Amino acid sequence: MPPNTPIFLSFFFLIFIFFFEPSRAYIELRPDFYDESCPRLPMIIRYHIWAAVQNDSRMAASLLRLNFHDCIVDGCDASVLLDDTTEMKGEKNAPGNVKSLRGFEVIDGIKADLEAYCPQTVSCADIVNLAAREAVYLVGGPFWHLPLGRRDGLTASIKSVLAQLPSPKASLENNTAKFISKGLDLKDLVVLSGAHTIGFARCVTFKGRLFNFKGSGNPDPDINAAMLTDLRSMCPNRNDGTGANLAPLDVASYDRFDNEYFTNLIGNVGLLESDQGLMADPQTGRMVREYSFDPNLFFEDFAESMFRMSLVGVMTGREGQIRKQCGVVNNDDGY
Repeated sequence: MPPNTPIFLSFFFLIFIFFFEPSRAYIELRPDFYDESCPRLPMIIRYHIWAAVQNDSRMAASLLRLNFHDCIVDGCDASVLLDDTTEMKGEKNAPGNVKSLRGFEVIDGIKADLEAYCPQTVSCADIVNLAAREAVYLVGGPFWHLPLGRRDGLTASIKSVLAQLPSPKASLENNTAKFISKGLDLKDLVVLSGAHTIGFARCVTFKGRLFNFKGSGNPDPDINAAMLTDLRSMCPNRNDGTGANLAPLDVASYDRFDNEYFTNLIGNVGLLESDQGLMADPQTGRMVREYSFDPNLFFEDFAESMFRMSLVGVMTGREGQIRKQCGVVNNDDGY
């Protein structure tokens, strides 16, 4: 266990078993799943994530986002990693993912090393979850126990992305319904939105707030005036390549995992519409204020929500397969 890991996490599995009804998939997962079959797994994950973040400070946020986009669409089955084929239009190039999701090469590098040391043993789905946890911890965030033994899916669907992926432009009610459909809840939505304490967003995802909010011809009235000026300079109202420009999701500490995201929302400097919209609802607004005041509470709840999300739609046992390459389904009956 990494140093300074909160003590409560040591008992989290026991607490979960007593207070929740575990699914069959959860029962078949366990933290020591690869201890004998691939003992080098933790070292390989740790090295690759350290090297990736050293090379590109944005990568921690990108790997966390990749994990979310995988699990929230048809479950944690590494379907987001699959390349399109002539028979399948998958998730990777779907709206919300294409030219936006990053970190595929990091996952591929980890997988290549694992195939050299323990061939066809560690699933891509487990790699995505482990990479996100290591990335968060590396930039100052919490550590959480992660049960392992997931299997990789055999297909991916662009329709699933369109139907299931929450949107930065959608209402709180709409995004909450998508969380609930996955067995998550409103608290998970608020807590996992706190992942926006690191990383950047493209202008195209929030440009509507700056010039013509909901067809009004005016900016979003909830946006901070000074922030509006800065963002308009960064994202001019032109139909050109500036839509790909990047703005920090957390202006205070975009490369450090902390609770500043929630403080930003209280000051009306949330970047995305879905972020700032959390302050408009009494229940979510209360949670935002609690996390702003208590970083330890945020870290504890974030660890719990990531644990819960890691169980969504999991395949185990003989379901799916262990892909040899994360972007391609095995073309044989291999394990």
